[in-house]
Amino acid sequence: MLSDSQLKNKVDIITNKLKVGLFDEVIVETKKLILKKKHQVLFNILSLAFQSKGEFKKSIEIMEEGLQKNPKNIYFLNNIGISYHKLDHFSEAENYFLRGLDVDPNYINIINNLGNLKKDLNQSEEAIKYYNRSLLIKDNLLETHINLSAMYQSTGQFEKSEKHLNKALEINPMYTEADRMLTQNITYDSSNIHFKSILDKILDPTLNNNQKLQLHFALGKCYEDIKDYKKSFINYSEANFFSKLITKYNINNNKIEFKKIKNIFTNHNSAPIKKNKRKIIFILGMPRSGTSLVEQIISSHHNVFGGGELNFISKLFDQYFLNSKSFMNFNEFPNLEDILKNSQEDYLKKISSLDNSQKVFTDKAPLNFKYIGFINSILPNSKIINCNRNPIDICWSNFKNYFSGKLHFTNNLVDLAEYYNLYQNLIEFWKKDFSKNIYDINYDNLVNDSENEIKKLLKFCELDWDPNCLKHENNPRSIKTVSYNQARKPIYKTATKSSDKYKEYLNELTNNINL
Repeated sequence: MLSDSQLKNKVDIITNKLKVGLFDEVIVETKKLILKKKHQVLFNILSLAFQSKGEFKKSIEIMEEGLQKNPKNIYFLNNIGISYHKLDHFSEAENYFLRGLDVDPNYINIINNLGNLKKDLNQSEEAIKYYNRSLLIKDNLLETHINLSAMYQSTGQFEKSEKHLNKALEINPMYTEADRMLTQNITYDSSNIHFKSILDKILDPTLNNNQKLQLHFALGKCYEDIKDYKKSFINYSEANFFSKLITKYNINNNKIEFKKIKNIFTNHNSAPIKKNKRKIIFILGMPRSGTSLVEQIISSHHNVFGGGELNFISKLFDQYFLNSKSFMNFNEFPNLEDILKNSQEDYLKKISSLDNSQKVFTDKAPLNFKYIGFINSILPNSKIINCNRNPIDICWSNFKNYFSGKLHFTNNLVDLAEYYNLYQNLIEFWKKDFSKNIYDINYDNLVNDSENEIKKLLKFCELDWDPNCLKHENNPRSIKTVSYNQARKPIYKTATKSSDKYKEYLNELTNNINL
């Protein structure tokens, strides 16, 4: 039997291993200790180790076992809520978080996690309420100020967003992501105090690569505002250099992925599946191709709910198809009908967590262009809108913007050109079988002849005319992409040929892209 002092020493050692990422060692050693002593700290550590490995179902199993012994352990309730959230089981996640608040109404971690949950459910007011509630308990929480700023940005409340970003910089002046976020809300001139502070900050020799990339993106925006395009380009390039150092992105991995997708769907025949009653409109294409604007327009319709940028389709496809080690054809997958039926049910259940009405639902994940064959197989009653614009404008806009997700191909001009070529090639592949289901919309045509283009778009979507679609800037829904500002404005033409100001610096892009 372990003494308390022996257990403490072992827990300290395991905790240090958890901090440095030795998750497999932590799991093995913690399981051995639990056999000797079922201490709640050990259950918590084991759960965190599984979470860190992305094995959320195992984390839940551990926490459920722990809750049997201590049903009011607030750390267990929080951890299990986090795991359910990561699995997109939103109602289960909320249930455990609320159980935790019943135990301790002032437990900040759960309050913030409820804010995160509501944010992902597009319940902006609820998310803001929970974040503000946590600040009433403790007002110097950096992450909460950043989350609030992002929520206010997404809902067009830019003054409130700036207030929380400035507060974040008061708490930690070296949290340079706040500097970058702040530049998205401000139009700069050369005398701007914040601009000058960034110029001073970038000289600090102790900055790590992430801090540097945030500041260089910020400076790229500042110099662009004052029309010094050479310095703007230099800073955007430096930002992407550090970003690629961090991500270690290799375009060959995407080439393999796209080849595998095409192999899966070559000569495929969809298994019979019941048509989904609820109509889904998928808005996709390259990032920065106008997807946010198109969703904002369509979701202004009285019979449409805008779901935003969702990862449900990609997760399902990865789970059932892409993670398979073989290059099997679609029709060779065992239990295909069950896979498609389960995928349809899973997807429809998840979107009902966002909106459980029978309105037409929009899913605006640009990279869903990779899964058009899968979408048609599981949701045959769907419409697919492929957004496009000038390829150089698309790639340049990707290069100059910071993305917090997995868009690592945006960090290099040659990679961007090659990725765009992969996108175009895959779209042509899908059109061989699904041309009737895919509607191409061009951003430049949309901004130059808005009313006619919107009428054609609504006709394809089988939606009646709604004049609200001409006033998309009045749509109050949150926009959580880097287009949160532009998509709230009336349609404007300044984004057309936006790359021309940088034309002399874009040879790596223009020499490698298929125009």
